[in-house]
Amino acid sequence: MKTNKIEAVPRLRFSEFRGNENWNESCFKEVISVIDGDRGKNYPKSEEFSQVGYCLFLSAKNVTKQGFAFENVQFITEEKDKAMSKGKLKRNDIVLTTRGSIGQFAYYSSSINYENVRINSGMVLLRAKSNVIDSKYLYYFCQAPVLTKHIEDVAYGNAQQQLNVSGIKKFVISYSELVEQQKIADCLSSLDTLINAENEQLDTLKEYKAGLLQQLFPAKGETTPKRRFVEFEGDGDWEEVSLIQACDMKAGTFIAASEIQDTSKSDLYPCYGGNGLRGFTKTYTHNGVFPLVGRQGALCGNINLVEGKFHATEHALVCTPDLNIDVIWLYYQLVLLDLNKYATGQAQPGLSVKNLNNITLRVPDSLKEQQKIADCLSSLCNLIESQDNKIKTLKKHKQGLMQQLFPVIKH
Repeated sequence: MKTNKIEAVPRLRFSEFRGNENWNESCFKEVISVIDGDRGKNYPKSEEFSQVGYCLFLSAKNVTKQGFAFENVQFITEEKDKAMSKGKLKRNDIVLTTRGSIGQFAYYSSSINYENVRINSGMVLLRAKSNVIDSKYLYYFCQAPVLTKHIEDVAYGNAQQQLNVSGIKKFVISYSELVEQQKIADCLSSLDTLINAENEQLDTLKEYKAGLLQQLFPAKGETTPKRRFVEFEGDGDWEEVSLIQACDMKAGTFIAASEIQDTSKSDLYPCYGGNGLRGFTKTYTHNGVFPLVGRQGALCGNINLVEGKFHATEHALVCTPDLNIDVIWLYYQLVLLDLNKYATGQAQPGLSVKNLNNITLRVPDSLKEQQKIADCLSSLCNLIESQDNKIKTLKKHKQGLMQQLFPVIKH
């Protein structure tokens, strides 16, 4: 096995390893088995896949930035599995996507409840030689910037980027003795566990918000919401009105693409189009708080609540509420209406203001009740935003740790 001693060591070391300059580097082919997915004559035909079966057959779409995704997976029979020669996963293997969205990694841990798993030809599996490289260390090393650079260097193809086994075998891994590798892996794994727990909390908050949104507004055919604040329980039915009675919807103003900049500056204002934020511009069309409805494009019907000075293009509808309508309440009502279902057109979906104006909704007589609903949902949105920012901070911390826990090698 060919290894090279390296002068560089990580900037961040655990105390028990400081002073030990025992870092090496090797090509993947020296310390890692790189095994291609099966693509031979026994590769399954479309009719041989099923929703259930003996062996799970993964494709590149089942590998994401968050690891394995097991929705819409396919299975093959035991006989077909035995006929194939490559790509059978073992515990602690790492999967790397090699076509399309290349460079995605997933770790096949003992917590995954599938005993028999194969990968197709759009991936390779990486199997560390356990007496040299710790598998979990390899997994985190694969996420480090140095590996991203390796992938950029060996990727080929214009229409669809690809990696091949010979190129992957040339990747270089830096490593120390196993006990230090395991310490690094445990540190990053603990941080991943924390991030996953925070993500679950975020999902719970989003689910709660979605459920609460449904309950604070009347369901179709109902005249009052399922859940009502106690001080308004005796206020009677909500009034049915058309959307044009609740707000005035007008398209924004055209602006040339050359006048829209990608990055924000102190003298620029947000510019919103049919699919949300387009960029930033020197001019603004509105100043205040308004719900915006994207009326053109694949995401037409999307709703943004915008505050301050901004430019709305002709592909965004600016909603000005009636005097008896709270603007934040209107925003949540528009979200609940799911306006995308009213889109027409195939190649370029769009929303007709005339059709939108005829949509009916129910409004409580009391402006205070609208504001109470708006305040409740806004508080929950603030919690969700805070939780999302917490996760982003943790991920940024993880990236910073990875840059310091692995050597920066320059070749």
